[in-house]
Amino acid sequence: MGKDIEVGGEFQAKDYHDPPPAPLVDAEELTKWSFYRAVIAEFIATLLFLYITVLTVIGYKSQVDATKGGDDCGGVGILGIAWAFGGMIFILVYCTAGISGGHINPAVTFGLFLARKVSLVRAILYMAAQCLGAICGCGLVKAFQKSYYNQYGGGANSLADGYSTGTGLGAEIIGTFVLVYTVFSATDPKRNARDSHVPVLAPLPIGFAVFMVHLATIPITGTGINPARSFGAAVILNKDKPWDDHWIFWVGPFIGAAIAAFYYQFILRAGCC
Repeated sequence: MGKDIEVGGEFQAKDYHDPPPAPLVDAEELTKWSFYRAVIAEFIATLLFLYITVLTVIGYKSQVDATKGGDDCGGVGILGIAWAFGGMIFILVYCTAGISGGHINPAVTFGLFLARKVSLVRAILYMAAQCLGAICGCGLVKAFQKSYYNQYGGGANSLADGYSTGTGLGAEIIGTFVLVYTVFSATDPKRNARDSHVPVLAPLPIGFAVFMVHLATIPITGTGINPARSFGAAVILNKDKPWDDHWIFWVGPFIGAAIAAFYYQFILRAGCC
């Protein structure tokens, strides 16, 4: 809980309230339509996220394919791919934040669960909806552009040649830490109270965090930082290389999310006191 504000030598009530910790298991949630509406929102948001971003990746690779008359300077480039991922997160968090919280990522859900922002039941169903949405989003891309999807790797994450497993794992841990740390900061009740006149404030830095992490880690892992994104692409492409490296895109993001949750709740916000 925050401290009261001192104004003119007198203490006034604080202008924000920390929500109570979510119960570990909240069976009552299962009886509410708002809960299932939130799960559906996570499914649709993740589907749209994968559909747009994987199409962008495949489109870029086809535009620079020398065998089809492309050149290295063609297409949107890595910068454009990073903008596609960050921009879609900005849009989708803005659209779904008031319904489901706008997680769109099992690592974000895991971090919020560790911080007791969501219950175990909600966390599990959100993650299932996100993974299913990612599979369906990639499936739509393959249905519309099957030859391109298979030829250009389907946007699947894997460790790039020349990088060690440790480097890839570290990139996913640090990248996810940046994202989840930003989520905690942008959605902090204290910040919301101070900046309540800026309704797009929370989605904007979250989208920018995704954008910046993609710029740094696309050359290493293709940038996961979202286990559902990596899982959906791996399932639909179904090739050995993405599956061999797939554990990195679950272990790394979950470790990064856990560190971010601990850092923000128990160090910056002193949640243990």
